[in-house]
Amino acid sequence: VQLQASGGGQVQAGESLRLSCQLSEDSFAFRGMAWFRQAPGKAREFVASVTWSGQTKNYAQSVEGRFTVSKDDGGNVMVLQMNSLKPEDSAVYYCAAGYFADGKFRPRDWGQGTQVTVSS
Repeated sequence: VQLQASGGGQVQAGESLRLSCQLSEDSFAFRGMAWFRQAPGKAREFVASVTWSGQTKNYAQSVEGRFTVSKDDGGNVMVLQMNSLKPEDSAVYYCAAGYFADGKFRPRDWGQGTQVTVSS
């Protein structure tokens, strides 16, 4: 199983970016997909998750209302629409496929990451 993330880049504060994550093949072990990010010197943190059907979504408080995660039911592509970007959103963004346990997303497979840089 491979996950391919794309769409990163450099933008000004207040602008938008759209990230995509393509999963190479489905697996019965997957119940959802998610985005995480890691800034230099910081731990990787959860950004957003979506169930396999695309119906249930969860967001980190820091991106709630600005980011939108989506996934088509039965499809293998997850999209993260990022609006009103802030410099503190700068990080390497990773997509993951996995499952949910204890109310949290548990990654099983990771993509390679895509850089997002937001300048003030």
